Amino acid sequence: MIRLLGRQTSGNVQKVIFLLEELGIEYEREDYGGEFGKLQTPEYLALNPNAKVPTLIDGKTVIWESNTILRYLAATHNPELNGSSPAQAAEVERWMDWLLASVNPHYMAAFQESKKPEQERNSAAFASAVSQIDGLLVLAEAHMEGKNYFALNRLTLADMALGPILKRCLEFPGERKPVPNLERWVDTLKQRDAFQVMLGNKASVLDKKR
Repeated sequence: MIRLLGRQTSGNVQKVIFLLEELGIEYEREDYGGEFGKLQTPEYLALNPNAKVPTLIDGKTVIWESNTILRYLAATHNPELNGSSPAQAAEVERWMDWLLASVNPHYMAAFQESKKPEQERNSAAFASAVSQIDGLLVLAEAHMEGKNYFALNRLTLADMALGPILKRCLEFPGERKPVPNLERWVDTLKQRDAFQVMLGNKASVLDKKR
């Protein structure tokens, strides 16, 4: 059985949960990172030298980096989630790479500040990060005009990678430009059982099979 190492509350772990639930693959998730620690143990570092989550173990195959895990699971269980041609794969994966290269640095800065007690928070740093995110959300908002999903007019790895992170970006406090298309997209994802399991709002249907 697939093992997923990482706490439920990690956005990067949530991406993988979303996909595993959509695929209906049996897996066991184990709490690592955050308040659970265990990332600096020799055993974990042997699996993932970055000491981050998630790590996925599929038999003898060990994979880290959340987007790489998504690509692996799609390739082994449902390649259509990443498109059926190189051109379609590029349409999907450019949004996955955009998330890492453009959104993630500012998201992490804002997220780390938001976790601090209010008296310790660097409000200027938080506001700056949210402002940068706001500009990126406007770009995504324009792309989503008239669309229900980010690529190929259907659910793909792009939505699974972006969903947990952009949802959090939309929830950061502060004034921002309206993004009704993105909010509609998040609402669409929320209607999926897999997304609700990912958020911890619903028990996995896989539990009933065990």
